[in-house]
Amino acid sequence: MRRRARIDGNHAQVVAVLRRGGATVYSTAGVGDGFPDLVVGYRGVTHLIEVKNGTLTPSRQRLTDDEQDWHHMWLGEPVEIVRSESQAAHLIWYWSSG
Repeated sequence: MRRRARIDGNHAQVVAVLRRGGATVYSTAGVGDGFPDLVVGYRGVTHLIEVKNGTLTPSRQRLTDDEQDWHHMWLGEPVEIVRSESQAAHLIWYWSSG
């Protein structure tokens, strides 16, 4: 059953940081059913990112049941959870240094 997707308040800012860092970003937040919020291409590698709003209480940042199920069944690279613009910038740095 498809569940309505919600977009976190910092979604656009995270996308902007990733793009400024040289990544291509496709927002998949509207897909729902636990699918990650962003598909990110960087230096020939595809990454999946789940955006959470780090300013909310920890209980409001948790993965939904659908997200947890999706992450567990996924056999590719683990989904990154990004809670802030600085975490997005750190990912670009990390991917660059690898």
